[in-house]
Amino acid sequence: MKVFTYSPGGIHPDESKLTKDLSFEVFKSPPIAVIPLQQHTGAPNNPLVQVGDYVKVGQKIGDSTQPVSAPVHATVSGKVIAIEERLCPTGAKIKSVIIENDYKDEWVELSPRKSFEDLPSEELVKIIREHGIVGLGGAAFPTSVKLTPPKDKVIDTIIGNGAECEPYLTVDHRNMLEYPEKVITGILIEMKITGAKKGIIAVEENKLDAANVLENKIKEMGLNNVEVVLVKTKYPQGGEKQLIKAVLKREVPSGGLPLDVGVVVQNVGTLKAITEAVLEDKPLIERGVTISGNAVSKPGNYIIRIGTPASFIIDTLGLNRKLRKLIFGGPMTGIAQPTVDVPVIKGTSGILMFGDEALEMAPQEESPCIRCASCVDSCPMGLMPVLIDHASRKNDLKTAETLHALDCIECGVCSYVCPAKRHLTENIKSVKQAIIKQRKIEAAKQAAFEKLKAQKMKEKENSPKEVQNG
Repeated sequence: MKVFTYSPGGIHPDESKLTKDLSFEVFKSPPIAVIPLQQHTGAPNNPLVQVGDYVKVGQKIGDSTQPVSAPVHATVSGKVIAIEERLCPTGAKIKSVIIENDYKDEWVELSPRKSFEDLPSEELVKIIREHGIVGLGGAAFPTSVKLTPPKDKVIDTIIGNGAECEPYLTVDHRNMLEYPEKVITGILIEMKITGAKKGIIAVEENKLDAANVLENKIKEMGLNNVEVVLVKTKYPQGGEKQLIKAVLKREVPSGGLPLDVGVVVQNVGTLKAITEAVLEDKPLIERGVTISGNAVSKPGNYIIRIGTPASFIIDTLGLNRKLRKLIFGGPMTGIAQPTVDVPVIKGTSGILMFGDEALEMAPQEESPCIRCASCVDSCPMGLMPVLIDHASRKNDLKTAETLHALDCIECGVCSYVCPAKRHLTENIKSVKQAIIKQRKIEAAKQAAFEKLKAQKMKEKENSPKEVQNG
């Protein structure tokens, strides 16, 4: 089978896939579930419950009327004991619903379906939204929004993202091995929604067993419009733009999205969740999480309820040395946590625990740039990280924007390869946020100006006309 990849850039860090051969285990539900009302890219939800309410598993407890949003559901049954701000893995404090588990695991009534074929696209999108499905690869963008592109954007291909290029993480690998039919059915559902004629599942070549399982299942299901392709084991091969370029040789334009080149890319875990929502009527109340690192006593892949505190996971699995670093996500793009009192959320693909001996604990003190251009050679977006970094340090937003800082996918490659240990990704991310903030300020000013202009025009039209004397 041909192996696809993209260029330029990319690296091959130590994979450290310590848990790749460990099947999913169902993790016990926590005594207290902390469920943030915003676990997605977009507008925050409003609580639909009050302190003292009894809730069931799968009950919707937060929602928003805004278009870019995804509701959240109770993940344990029990009493709502608080609605308050809690620290989340993203680093922000988010209003959260706190539920005391009664361990009855009482569910809302579900209405499973045998097929999705007779459901119209609009109904499928509505089901996906109502069940709180978001991208489970990390970005947590509402899936219903992703599947409703503007009418002038024709989608011809759905790509199932099974690259999982981050070191340590193996949940996507296990999803493909253990739930191949759900992954494939998720692609078929998205093809029906978007009208796409072709489905592709892209799997890194270090997961040949998963590729073979998927191929056999596709044959068993008698499908001729879905195929499996191998992509090179390289980081960040799983980036949407990189995957599209590798598999279809299409390049997403600067500032553009996959839909601009007729593609929707969906993580394989998300495809599984879509199938469960549509056919099983199951809201997104749990997800696969890789627990790994040299400090955890029992690493593995676990099905964990959303809202489970990291402290409960640590207490349950145990530590074999003093915990020095706790990372939610992978080592390249994950976020180090200041406390163990943060919950698993929809975007939590992994939790890594490290002690002093781990390479990831090595000090990262900066030294002057040596002009080696390693960051430029390795950037998967073809950017010049060193120059964007210089602009960021000088708060030169105009230059950073000219250097296409907003096209940075924050993969961390530049920081990883830098021999001077410059904080390139961190600074580029900072200047991106500053540029976006400045754009919003300018847009607000322009809107205010247009409003004032329209108001003046209206006043002029309504004012008495002067009588002209001949």
